[in-house]
Amino acid sequence: MNRIQLGRTGIEVSDYCLGTMTFGTQTNQADSHTQIDMALDAGIDFLDTAEMYPVNPVLAETVGTTETIIGNWNARSGKRDQVVIATKHSGPNGAFVRPGQDISAATVRETLEGSLKRLQTDYVDLYQFHWPNRGSYHFRQCWDFAPDQQPHQSAILDNMAEVMDVLKALADEGKIRAFGLSNDSAWGTMNWLNAAEKAGGPRVATMQNEYSLLCRIYDTDMGELSHHEDVTLLAFSPLACGFLTGKYRHESIPKGSRMSINNGMGGRNSPRVAEAVDVYAAIADKFGIDFTHMALQWTRTRPFPTIPIFGATTTEQLAHILKAPSVELPEELLAEVSKAHRAHPMPY
Repeated sequence: MNRIQLGRTGIEVSDYCLGTMTFGTQTNQADSHTQIDMALDAGIDFLDTAEMYPVNPVLAETVGTTETIIGNWNARSGKRDQVVIATKHSGPNGAFVRPGQDISAATVRETLEGSLKRLQTDYVDLYQFHWPNRGSYHFRQCWDFAPDQQPHQSAILDNMAEVMDVLKALADEGKIRAFGLSNDSAWGTMNWLNAAEKAGGPRVATMQNEYSLLCRIYDTDMGELSHHEDVTLLAFSPLACGFLTGKYRHESIPKGSRMSINNGMGGRNSPRVAEAVDVYAAIADKFGIDFTHMALQWTRTRPFPTIPIFGATTTEQLAHILKAPSVELPEELLAEVSKAHRAHPMPY
């Protein structure tokens, strides 16, 4: 397994990250612990979670369950020092955690302390803000994105400054090792970087945004920022919620799959997606490469630092995914992928 640094932090991790958002709903605790063990045995020592997990569905009564499951693994295994754990502080949301409250100087410490307790650890390696207070264009919101509806710039920047003071204190106390963002933009990232420089706080090390063959918004402004500012992309949904495994082709909906629970797939399910998937699947077939492996390894070819965050409902799925890092993608395949992207630039 290759190693990669998170931003400029000096923290090295595997260049694949185990996502845990199904731990507690689709994946029970025993299987969740088995998945962590399997990933670690394969050289993957990077885990991503969030206070709001599990998902499918997100419910107020299950908030924190995934962190609790990971915390129980920490306690059972005694291997906390062998893994790098990332978690997230939720922003404004639909009432599943701190209804109506923004991320603020008043919420950060209490929220982190809750995560530490559930994770049964004294520190979080990477502490991320799940989405910005001001809203964003992610999760299919780009079609009607209206930045003029955001708070005044001064209020946004004042909030960042106040929060950065708290992050600096938490870093000084050893409770967080690094800071990252999720579902944010180039403008937001640069202002968080400026806030860190002014306060001497932790600079943005990572950005966790959706990124896959079907979702490439990151390629332009954020890609440039990542390259010059050493912000590592943590690519969530690199398999496009299962579309890029091929399991939903020909109108198939496997029992227990995400589509069987949420047919709309968070706005991803459309005829245009099916057409693009067929094209990419044909490329994988042409070169004799497993479709899942091609989709995952493609993210590792990008011109900016990228770590795919993959998830698996079952240990069988995980065993298959763990073969991906050894797969080589020929230049001819990558050229065909680029042509396909130009023909299907934004399926959802």
